[in-house]
Amino acid sequence: MNELLAAIKTSNQLRNKLLKQKNKVDEAVQLIFKTLKSNNKILICGNGGSAADAQHLAAEFLIQLTSKVKRKSYPVIPLALDSSTLTACGNDLGFDSIFSRPFEGIVQKGDLLIVLSTSGNSKNILKVLNTARKLNIKSLSFLGNNGGKSKGKANLEIIVPSTNTARIQECHIFLGHLIFSLVEKKLIK
Repeated sequence: MNELLAAIKTSNQLRNKLLKQKNKVDEAVQLIFKTLKSNNKILICGNGGSAADAQHLAAEFLIQLTSKVKRKSYPVIPLALDSSTLTACGNDLGFDSIFSRPFEGIVQKGDLLIVLSTSGNSKNILKVLNTARKLNIKSLSFLGNNGGKSKGKANLEIIVPSTNTARIQECHIFLGHLIFSLVEKKLIK
């Protein structure tokens, strides 16, 4: 029971620290809203648990956040497309290119890249952020710890100030749900 209380306390303290980034959350809402309102798409990626979170958040916009809101589908596409694409790219071009290669083929002017990374140090995340910058595509990073090597690479970044991977991922999915629900409200007005 003490471990449960400690985990809840730590999680709540970390979420309270996110209040300092309210302006960045507001900016993220505006950035995503403008992208989707302009009929552009969002490409989203991460590794491991963050890949699952990226796919989860994509599904929230492609399908629905809640059954209470009836709306059209919005194009949020995970860059971890499928096992064939991932393994072909990993084998032929290297694991560092698993996001940047499909990104290059899918992205169009006005689209938005969202990355999720607990460390900010994954080479494939760094490469897709650099590709976005090279192609003049806006990007939004959800990072952890101190942002790692990804800090400063995106147009906008929200950093969860923790070294605990699980707590960082919990905050990323919390922020994703919050931001996406605020965007949805603006889109269906």
